[in-house]
Amino acid sequence: MGKNNGKKIKLSNLSPHLFWDVDISKLDFYNNKKLIIKRVLNYGLIDDWNIIYKIYGIADIAKIAVSIKDLDIKSISFVSLLSGVPKRQFVCYNIQQ
Repeated sequence: MGKNNGKKIKLSNLSPHLFWDVDISKLDFYNNKKLIIKRVLNYGLIDDWNIIYKIYGIADIAKIAVSIKDLDIKSISFVSLLSGVPKRQFVCYNIQQ
């Protein structure tokens, strides 16, 4: 798990609405990275973003985000701006066009 100033970050720190359909006790920040990033980008709050940013960093988030087929345009733009990855490299951006 990630750490924040000596405090461990837990999945339960993320908004509960993100995983309403999944048993959160069976999720792991590393084994379920794509699911977690996808849910936070599509439905998360800024606090959720801050948590995944601390855990994964912008490079890993962008690497996963470019392969997600159903991100909204705001999430694409946000990740593109922060990471420097052009929007056209996102699978979902090309599908939406």
